[in-house]
Amino acid sequence: MRDLLPVVHEAPLQCVRPPPGPDDIRSQLERIVTSAEFPGVGRGAAFLIYVVDEVLAGRAQRIKGYSIAIEVFKREEGFTQDDPVVRIEAGRLRRSLERYYLVAGQDDPVRIDIPKGCYVPTFAWNRPLEDHRAGMEPKLQLSAPDDATDSRWLGRWSVRSTLAILLGIAAFSYGAVSWTSSTTFQRTAGSALPEGPTLVIAPFADLGEGSDAKLYALGLSEELLTVLPRFKEIKVFGRETSEARPSSADAQHVGARYLLTGGIRVSGFQVRVTARLLDTGRGMILWSQTYDDDLRLRGLFAIQSDVADKVATAIAQPYGIIFQADTANPPPNDLDAYGCTLRFYTYHAELSAERHAPVRDCLENAVARYPSYATAWAMLSMVYLDEHRFKFNARPRSPPALERSLQAARRAVQLDPDNTRGLQALMTALFFDQQLTESLQVGEQALATNPNDTELMGEYGTRLAMSGQWERGASILRAALSGNPGGAGYYHAILALSAYMQQDYGVATIEIRQADLQKFPLFHLVAAVIYAERGMSDDAARESAKFVETGSQFLVDPVAEIQERFSQPADRIRMIQGLRKAGLRIPADAAAGLSARADVASPR
Repeated sequence: MRDLLPVVHEAPLQCVRPPPGPDDIRSQLERIVTSAEFPGVGRGAAFLIYVVDEVLAGRAQRIKGYSIAIEVFKREEGFTQDDPVVRIEAGRLRRSLERYYLVAGQDDPVRIDIPKGCYVPTFAWNRPLEDHRAGMEPKLQLSAPDDATDSRWLGRWSVRSTLAILLGIAAFSYGAVSWTSSTTFQRTAGSALPEGPTLVIAPFADLGEGSDAKLYALGLSEELLTVLPRFKEIKVFGRETSEARPSSADAQHVGARYLLTGGIRVSGFQVRVTARLLDTGRGMILWSQTYDDDLRLRGLFAIQSDVADKVATAIAQPYGIIFQADTANPPPNDLDAYGCTLRFYTYHAELSAERHAPVRDCLENAVARYPSYATAWAMLSMVYLDEHRFKFNARPRSPPALERSLQAARRAVQLDPDNTRGLQALMTALFFDQQLTESLQVGEQALATNPNDTELMGEYGTRLAMSGQWERGASILRAALSGNPGGAGYYHAILALSAYMQQDYGVATIEIRQADLQKFPLFHLVAAVIYAERGMSDDAARESAKFVETGSQFLVDPVAEIQERFSQPADRIRMIQGLRKAGLRIPADAAAGLSARADVASPR
């Protein structure tokens, strides 16, 4: 197939400039992705770099949703259009480019756009030459070449050129951000947010024998600067490369508690990446890992993205290395708003009524002091929802807990539309408000925003399972469990319920024994149902008794509780039958009540 080349149509030669060349386009690309007006989180920069690279390499015809999903978002080869990640990110990228050219890029020489309906970028001069009439600038279009000589400049564009862009981006990123220990993070309306853990990403060291290793190292550093800021509970920033000692510099002089550093060695086709996380205050290495790969099996872009994702999942997610370190050695301002996030995750791992009330009070104080703190609003939404669905520490004189949960979740998303915890909270609140379709759509959006957040994966997998997609939900939960042992109790409990609903009672028994959520009332309920199904009458009786002892209000109206949690009528009826088999007193007409309610309460 013949390569596609940029050519100009429908303009007299004497009235037009030559179209932007590769150097012009490369310079403009770097100008955009390093601008403060271009989002520094998400995969917008990676998306834009990829599609521009493909056009300049003569592969515009390859730019499809499928190829972008595989190469930029690392979806499996079985990716289908049911996954909206490319459409969502493309829309976000178009809006980011539009805003950039309205603000910072008004006078830039070249305009890069992603037209609606496709993912192939277009390039045009952003303003005419002084000696040309206004409005005569033609837009760059894609057409087949008429002369093979016109493609010479494309042949020189290679992975090495892409790495040069990444080198420039990474160098700019480190030089553009300089913080001190007294810096406070600013968000909407100029209100300061509480200090959380701070992380410096030092340039990875070049440990190889050739020049490529340095480019690979800086490319990986740029990828980490893209992936890690998605975890909004931590603050990530770079540093000036001119002053950095890549593998040994400490981060104390910029006020960061944690330093991520490492090195890359390239030998032939073999690539080895080492990464270390240091606690600069105590001078300790908290975590280290080695990643090996082969350039003959995967491209450089895929290797960089994969390593960055693995590092981010290990150190930045809830229950990850940084969370564990802060819990074991809390910062001096632990009673401040950031301390509430630590308390929230501790509570969330246990799900006990005793921890619920203090966390709720702490988060309410946090949003009162920091009204633009999106993550605190999201966590407060989930705590309010637990007040509703688990009957933890109800406030009879307040508005309904579910209403408060929805309001807090919407506030979090309004403050920060890309906040994973906010999207997670909104997804869950919508589910319990019986808005199933919108709930799962928000979940897909959240997963596209941060596919490495296992806290989100666990909750999204649960919502899918309870909506009747037991197999798919369990698959996502197992992926979350592999990356987040800290959430093991919760994940195992839902996996046990999923196996029970699929009539795999042996697996259900194994999973429920690994859950061990002794302070969570519904754990005992699910355990009793599973043990009863296996004929383990003593175990079922013990768990039923523990459930009743908790004083749970679940049995006040079991029909309503099951209706709210299980979307499919068959699953609801099966749960009623299981409760009866476990020896719990369920009204004789409960199944009929579920059927009747299913007729009038289908998800909105």
